[in-house]
Amino acid sequence: MKKLQVFNPYLPAYEYIPDGEPHVFGDRIYIFGSHDRFDGEKFCLNDYICYSAPIMDLTEWKYEGVIYKKTQDPRMSDGTHELWAPDVVQGKDGRYYLYYCPDDSILSIGVAVCDTPAGKYEFLGVVKDKEGRYIGEREGDTIQFDPGVFVDDDGTIYLYSGNGPRVPEDIGKEPKASVIMTLEDDMVTVKREPQKLLPVLGDEGSGFEGHELFEASSIRKIHGLYYLVYSSVNLHELCYAVSDRPDGGFQYGGVIISHCDIFEGTNRNKPIYCFGNNHGGIECINGEWYIFYHRQTNRTVFSRQGCAEKIRILEDGSIPQVEVTSCGLNQEPLLGIGTYPAGIVCNLYGDKGATFSHPMAMGMEYPYVTQEGQDYEPGESDVPPRQYITNGKNGMVAGYKYFQVDEIAYVSVKIRGTASGKLIVRTSPHGESVGYIPLEPCVEWKDFYGEIQFFKGIHGIFFCYEGTGVLDLLEFTLHENEMVD
Repeated sequence: MKKLQVFNPYLPAYEYIPDGEPHVFGDRIYIFGSHDRFDGEKFCLNDYICYSAPIMDLTEWKYEGVIYKKTQDPRMSDGTHELWAPDVVQGKDGRYYLYYCPDDSILSIGVAVCDTPAGKYEFLGVVKDKEGRYIGEREGDTIQFDPGVFVDDDGTIYLYSGNGPRVPEDIGKEPKASVIMTLEDDMVTVKREPQKLLPVLGDEGSGFEGHELFEASSIRKIHGLYYLVYSSVNLHELCYAVSDRPDGGFQYGGVIISHCDIFEGTNRNKPIYCFGNNHGGIECINGEWYIFYHRQTNRTVFSRQGCAEKIRILEDGSIPQVEVTSCGLNQEPLLGIGTYPAGIVCNLYGDKGATFSHPMAMGMEYPYVTQEGQDYEPGESDVPPRQYITNGKNGMVAGYKYFQVDEIAYVSVKIRGTASGKLIVRTSPHGESVGYIPLEPCVEWKDFYGEIQFFKGIHGIFFCYEGTGVLDLLEFTLHENEMVD
């Protein structure tokens, strides 16, 4: 490439860090998330790790290592539990506090502490009342889930938690709610008892109908207003609510992003990427606001990857919904020249569209992103696994947005499989063809070429397969010079 760029997913392709909470501490942005395992059979099977980048250069992500092992919590010392979505805040003492919920067999919030944002956290305790009883395990408590934590300008420490039923059949089955509490300066003892906050499914007349909270509370204060980002009952979308106070009065704001690119009320109301749950937060990085979210891979909800998009906060305080892209944190469209990994695909669907990311739902009818080999940790080998698109059949569309095109003479793709046909290249899913690439069966990865005619400007690139057989797509290259026989 002519210069460094950052794609979606923004971390290395072998990393599966969903539920990303972005926080700027000093001159770096840190990502705190749970840690899925590639080809895992449950959520969040690995220990917490952290990545960070300088706020002036979001292409330079640094692996900070393991920051907290699930066995450090005495309730989880046997190693059989999962570490679900965390959040981190800097306390008034200057130290950093990590809040997390284990899997749903443990109903209370753990807390760990560290002197630096991405150092080795040590277990501190469990969020408790003044009598030492764990919040979430007392009679009458609601389930504690996906904590979000925030220290306001006046020093008050707010802790957000909870989830709600997702379908009507679940209403009333478990004690679920969105709640808020305040903490003492010790960061573990509740000062003000949990109070209900956002509406959940079954709360009538709330103004949140169709977008009630399901999980994933994430709080920020922006221009004197409090923005609570959450995952709704629709799973795939991150919504926001706004209030002029942190502990109530929240009004529904809208959808910020759908990781399957659904825009309700438009002709883009069908999923164009496999979907599952969503979780993330917003953060201002070097003067620009971004939404962090995650996507599904490998025909499962247990191998999720972090993505991000630039957003706008308008003068009236609203946040317009943004589409998913391949460029994400890049400050501009990707260069219209060079080689790109197929795994940065942002729209991927088959002739039946896209569906829930699960083997029973997808079968082998839909294309999906996967990787070579097993789960990988940095440093395990000199050659980390590569991601690719697999199970591409007639009607597959693999879309990449966006590129700054000056002159593309031809495009090549590296594929393997039994495919016999052509990849039609378009600038939008249903736009006119700008060229095509003929394909033929090949056992090993092989390059295929096609001449392309693009107009100068900013374009998406969509590969649309027509033919028989099945293909895997590893990468594609945009060439500015004429093809040579």
